[in-house]
Amino acid sequence: MTQHLAAPATATTSGHRAEPAPWWRDAVIYQVYPRSFADGNGDGMGDLAGIRSRLPYLKELGVDAVWLSPFYASPQADAGYDVADYRAIDPMFGTLHDADALIRSAHALDLRIIVDLVPNHCSDQHDWFRQALREGPGSRLRERFHFRPGKGADGELPPNDWESIFGGPAWTRTANPDGTPGEWYLHLFAPEQPDFNWEHPAVQDEFRSILRFWLDLGADGFRVDVAHGLVKAPGLPDIGSGDQLKLLGNDVMPFFDQDGVHEIYRSWRRILDEYEGERVLVAEAWTPTVERTALYVRPDEMHQAFNFQYLTTNWDEKELREVIDGSLAAMRPVGAPTTWVLSNHDVTRHTTRFGNPPGLGTQLREQGDRELGLRRARAATLLMLALPGSAYVYQGEELGLPDVTDLPDEVRQDPSFFRAEGQDGFRDGCRVPIPWTREGSSYGFGSGGSWLPQPAEWAELSVEAQTGVAGSTLELYRAALAARREHPGLGAGEAVTWLEAPDGVLALSREGFVCTTNTTGAPVRLPAPGALLLASAPVAVNDGFAVLPADATAWWTV
Repeated sequence: MTQHLAAPATATTSGHRAEPAPWWRDAVIYQVYPRSFADGNGDGMGDLAGIRSRLPYLKELGVDAVWLSPFYASPQADAGYDVADYRAIDPMFGTLHDADALIRSAHALDLRIIVDLVPNHCSDQHDWFRQALREGPGSRLRERFHFRPGKGADGELPPNDWESIFGGPAWTRTANPDGTPGEWYLHLFAPEQPDFNWEHPAVQDEFRSILRFWLDLGADGFRVDVAHGLVKAPGLPDIGSGDQLKLLGNDVMPFFDQDGVHEIYRSWRRILDEYEGERVLVAEAWTPTVERTALYVRPDEMHQAFNFQYLTTNWDEKELREVIDGSLAAMRPVGAPTTWVLSNHDVTRHTTRFGNPPGLGTQLREQGDRELGLRRARAATLLMLALPGSAYVYQGEELGLPDVTDLPDEVRQDPSFFRAEGQDGFRDGCRVPIPWTREGSSYGFGSGGSWLPQPAEWAELSVEAQTGVAGSTLELYRAALAARREHPGLGAGEAVTWLEAPDGVLALSREGFVCTTNTTGAPVRLPAPGALLLASAPVAVNDGFAVLPADATAWWTV
């Protein structure tokens, strides 16, 4: 069962009182993208006050924790992932007092707060970087970043062949204080996001201090952005090929998933273990294999790591079973829970992905078959919530929101959209503010419109329109999370038992529970494994047999 802040101890078979499982082993964690969740002051931009006002909704939904994407002081070159001050709140989101009030209000509702930490890079407006530029070559502050002289007769070429994730070279040339061309600095993302040099003691000391600052304020943990990127290979060697984005996720790169990152996280874990309340570290680590991901969650490192292999799996029975088995097997030796996620702020919502043909990637330009996408998304959600471990829910997926694929170019703000190469730049589509009511300038998001336009049809997808409506996606999520919390066979664990099933159908068993998922486009008749608990679509049960609709999942108690 899902554990809570004040969960009682439980009895063992020997009669002794056992400590409850740590809350994070089976938590359902809800990702809030602050600028798009709720607007408390009517300026069209979501903020901390707006989030605080909607915490009762998240409590009623049935989640255990809330992960907040960055709200730090930032020029917003990359939606807050370019941090200028890690101990200050950007004015568009509020103040430090608002952050304190939000954490306190969440704890009063038995909700935990996980804050986003961005340690791979900062903003080019960070005090350290600005001073390093002012002081020029030889500045000791430049050692805290990756400044290098260029190649070529006049240093006119980048120091190596690394490419930015957002497209183009991963290096930008500076101007010296006298205006002459200067050194280059490394930025694996936008030029406004210089990478820290994690071999420098001052960088390590600074982030240990930042951890303590937020832990002292009451944060329950950190989702670590680009956790795989902090350490670079010695000498920053060339890769030797272009189009490097295609290599990501397939090979260990000289700038990603270097073994040196693990000592950093061991030092962080020691800090978190000093604090009461089971504080957690969550890795956003893109690695070539789930086995490499498991290295981040060894007993003395992080607590969880995102399962991107699962997120990118097609709606296919064999592929799903393979990634589920592989994920559980990889985490078992290190004793960490497996995590499951279908959407986040960087990928096209799964409602839209599943309505398109497979193999198109995670950033799509086409809406696809809306009805098919929603049907599969609902089924995929019940499958995900039936699996052992912890699950992540991205804001608005409980409403069945599709991606907004037809945003006009003039309103887009994804920095990679404006670059010639790199990511497709269509992340704005999953960041459109979510609808709360049927009416209003922003469907209840706030009183002053929204920073990205919302489709008119979202009125009927709003929280108001779906609340209390049998069969709505919102009520499906509420029912599923309630059942997951109450059923002893759901939540924490490290294995499933596969049952015989027709082609295209997944059937997995856990204690007193069976989940059946039909990934085919046609109804399937199969023996009813028990009493129907919940289903993503109507299931007919007669004479001991059930007809599982196309692209549907059913939960059974046995």
